[in-house]
Amino acid sequence: MSPPLLSLTGIGKRYGAVTALAGVDLEVAGGEIACVLGDNGAGKSTLIKIIAGLHAPDEGRLEVDGRAVRFASPRQALALGIATVHQDLAIAPLMPVWANFFLGRERLIGRGPLARMDVAAMREIARRELAGMGVDLPDVERPIGALSGGERQCVAIARAIDVGARVLVLDEPTAALGVKQAGVVLRYIAAAKARGLGVVLVTHNPHHAHALGDRFLLLQRGRSHGCFAREEIGVDELARRMAGGAELDRLAEALGEGTPG
Repeated sequence: MSPPLLSLTGIGKRYGAVTALAGVDLEVAGGEIACVLGDNGAGKSTLIKIIAGLHAPDEGRLEVDGRAVRFASPRQALALGIATVHQDLAIAPLMPVWANFFLGRERLIGRGPLARMDVAAMREIARRELAGMGVDLPDVERPIGALSGGERQCVAIARAIDVGARVLVLDEPTAALGVKQAGVVLRYIAAAKARGLGVVLVTHNPHHAHALGDRFLLLQRGRSHGCFAREEIGVDELARRMAGGAELDRLAEALGEGTPG
């Protein structure tokens, strides 16, 4: 049996006296979506930074294809096939879609001082790759800032796949989207899974997570509060545990006891 594409065991991270993560385990295989859920301050952002190579963990072990690794930069993570799509998407709003698709990795023709960007090739490749992933953008000359939020998110995900990602880490991809646009992005994430990629979907939306996920890691205050397979937990229980479950029950009991009869 092949090892998971990405595995984290006992991951911990401290910032001075503050413990941001402690004892967190997570793994994702090809063709699987592992969801990381938690409210603000749960440790989701810190976990993303560790997987992306922005921060090194203070404790624990990170493996890619069963081999221990320690990233010193996002470039090293990307070289091993781990691409992260952050909430800001790293786009240039006034530049066309094709230019954003190749941002930072422009194709050139010619050599030396005569080298220039191969605009025609980049336009065609961007159009073809986006269409191949189900993103219908016939006019890749449009400024990417003129697209809907869902379309911009899809372009950012397609760009990550095009650079050779085998594991996609998605940071709250539907957070600022309406229902229709969120649905577009969720379908696109499902398409990435169908192509055999491993996906780490970081979200605070249990309904979106349960619609797609194969397993669910719940974080609260930097610690794991359970990791469940899809068949082990329903969406209502997932939402309840994410919201604090037992703590809310105890609070409700205390409030009930204090209510005048």
